Amino acid sequence: MKEWWVQVGLLTMPILAVYLHIPPPSLSPALLSWKSSGGYFTYKDKNIFYRDSTGAVGSSDIVVLLHGFPTSSYDWYKIWEGLTQRFHRVIALDFVGFGFSDKPRPHHYSIFEQASIVEELVRHLGLHHQRINLLSHDYGDTVAQELLYRYEHNKTGSISINSLCLSNGGIFPETHYPRLIQKILKDGGLLSLIITRLMNFFFFSRGLGAVFGPYTQPSSAEYWDMWTAVRTNDGNLVVDRSIGLGAEDPDLLPFESSFQAVQHLGAPSSV
Repeated sequence: MKEWWVQVGLLTMPILAVYLHIPPPSLSPALLSWKSSGGYFTYKDKNIFYRDSTGAVGSSDIVVLLHGFPTSSYDWYKIWEGLTQRFHRVIALDFVGFGFSDKPRPHHYSIFEQASIVEELVRHLGLHHQRINLLSHDYGDTVAQELLYRYEHNKTGSISINSLCLSNGGIFPETHYPRLIQKILKDGGLLSLIITRLMNFFFFSRGLGAVFGPYTQPSSAEYWDMWTAVRTNDGNLVVDRSIGLGAEDPDLLPFESSFQAVQHLGAPSSV
């Protein structure tokens, strides 16, 4: 009996080793086109992916799109063309740790760093003297709030915000209930390390599908593109770090101050 278990172990270990180091899937034509249409800038020796499209003639409006967790700027691909018909410049980026941007290990990921990356992108594009419309989703909502806080308090390097649209995010701490998997990943430790190593497309798509409604489920191809973006640069190994700060984290910006600033901005009519 003992020898049988030894043989099973010897057979299982190399198979598991191969599985844990399986290469990322190839980019689909749609995802490859998205990447090819973008570029990179450098923030503190990290390469950050972004897309910048010139759109409507006669408009001077600029919109910057902030994606959710655990996805990427590709979140916006379905409405990209529509936005270019409304805005003069449509800009989106992959936060550090996401999509095609660098995913360093070890690294202390934070909402504050992501906000600074957005500010640096605006400066890189020479738009820091212009008013920016922000359209954010999920994780990007918290980044947008930090940007709003900096703008309202005239922080050095802050971008000038013309309007802000927050969508589908845990922006009210008292009503934000993270999923169990989010709590486990955020807490770190051995369990999150095991989960990130064992994460695969099946569990990824099942987990992400739970946040969509019954009539808004992504297609299999869309799930696969999301998973591919996560797996690029071994992003599955940093999701426990890049998940960022939960609403209960004491390091988050003052929510009350940021929402007072929203009132000062008025309704986001241009987004």
